[in-house]
Amino acid sequence: MDFASTAWALIPPIVAIALALITKEVYMSLLIGIISGALLYCKFNVLSAVETTFNIMSDKIGGNVNILIFLVLLGIVVALITKSGASRAYGDWASRTIKSKRGALLATIFLGMFIFVDDYFNCLTVGTVMRPVTDKHKITRAKLAYVIDATAAPVCIVAPISSWAAAVGSSLPEGSGVDGFNLFLRTIPFNLYAILTIIFMLFITIKGIDFAAMKKYEQKVIKAGKEETTSDDSMTISGKGKVIDIVLPIVVLIVLCVAGMLYTGGILDGVGIIDAFADCDASLALVLGSFFTLVFIFVFYMIRRVITFKDFCASFVDGFKAMTPAILILCLAWTLSGVCGEDYLYIGGFVSEVVGGNAVIGMLLPCVFFLVALGLAFATGTSWGTFGILIPIALPVIGTGDINVLAFAVAAILAGAVCGDHISPISDTTILASAGAQCNHINHVSTQIPYALLVAACCFVGYLVGGIAGNTWLGTIVGLVCVAVLLLVVTVLDKKEKAVA
Repeated sequence: MDFASTAWALIPPIVAIALALITKEVYMSLLIGIISGALLYCKFNVLSAVETTFNIMSDKIGGNVNILIFLVLLGIVVALITKSGASRAYGDWASRTIKSKRGALLATIFLGMFIFVDDYFNCLTVGTVMRPVTDKHKITRAKLAYVIDATAAPVCIVAPISSWAAAVGSSLPEGSGVDGFNLFLRTIPFNLYAILTIIFMLFITIKGIDFAAMKKYEQKVIKAGKEETTSDDSMTISGKGKVIDIVLPIVVLIVLCVAGMLYTGGILDGVGIIDAFADCDASLALVLGSFFTLVFIFVFYMIRRVITFKDFCASFVDGFKAMTPAILILCLAWTLSGVCGEDYLYIGGFVSEVVGGNAVIGMLLPCVFFLVALGLAFATGTSWGTFGILIPIALPVIGTGDINVLAFAVAAILAGAVCGDHISPISDTTILASAGAQCNHINHVSTQIPYALLVAACCFVGYLVGGIAGNTWLGTIVGLVCVAVLLLVVTVLDKKEKAVA
């Protein structure tokens, strides 16, 4: 029996999703899903299935090797900046400069948005840098952890030059006819959770408003006169870096990655800037940008003796180790995408036939993808694994006829994945945010969830309206209106409570 383009083709992603939800182990779940697909394709010949699995994996890794190289190079850059002591220098400068609680929180937000190249780097650096500043102004560790978490993944997922952009762009199956990087760029205006979370966080920070679990926690800390904190051994600082040693390398990384995109797009051959961006090889550009940034850091640090040559070399291993989980998830997600692709089980052939003619299902797909991604990311604690599973499913379902509709659906997946990751107690980003703030992990999760779920509700309405109306920009507008109404209600209730008090 040939299982390709039949309902049996759904088995691999279903197995992967179900096991991820049950076991909370995304690596093993993805691997079992892959092998189940290979067994179907090879008609249950175990030896052929294992051989097929690793053939697909080797092809996928070979085709996406630049992404893996970029992640390793980025990990090394992050380790170097960490070891340099530049974050400590920035914290000392901020302590002398910032004079108010609101200023301390806004400075934390700014730093979180500035460090958008990677969420791991973001969480640990922002926490280490800003903790002394926020402690000075009596900002609770739970509030600091929320700000760190809200400026990590939500910022990285809308930053074109980041490890997240590279991961999303590489999640599309080969032969899809869609450029992954260009599709990612198109998702940015429709990534409602990222956009609305940043707006929500900025508003309550500027207004000085807290409510729900966060407010109860703040009152509890004030009443007790102390807060439960944890120690943090995640940052090893051995250098004597200054503020410039964190700012300049990040600026150089951004500039060189953009230059790399223009170069691979043919800017030196007389191609215009817009066409160069459209035709660029994003993964190669990121590799070139990160490599030359590494060279710059070596010269910049060594000449000024910011760190020793031994510490510089040690950062290579530290950086690679830090990126190992992300690399493993990507390799498995690529392989699952491959076994479900056109050359094997071809899940797209079956799903497109079933869904293609049903207009009602098509209208609801964005909000359905959002909810599924949210639930999966919450249960597994990984947004990368979530969109690695769902994007290859969404592509054949939505089709490539209307790129804006496809971008809207993929944006819904990315938004749901980040939201689920944001509120999951087992998410690596959530754990790192707690570690960076030295906050009790349960306190961070419990105080953050109400904020995140309210924003998620606004996102759901936006994706629902956008899908039903068939107007992607209307979805974004409705989401913005919903969060504006939410913030208005919160402000009114806060004023009433303060008036009563």
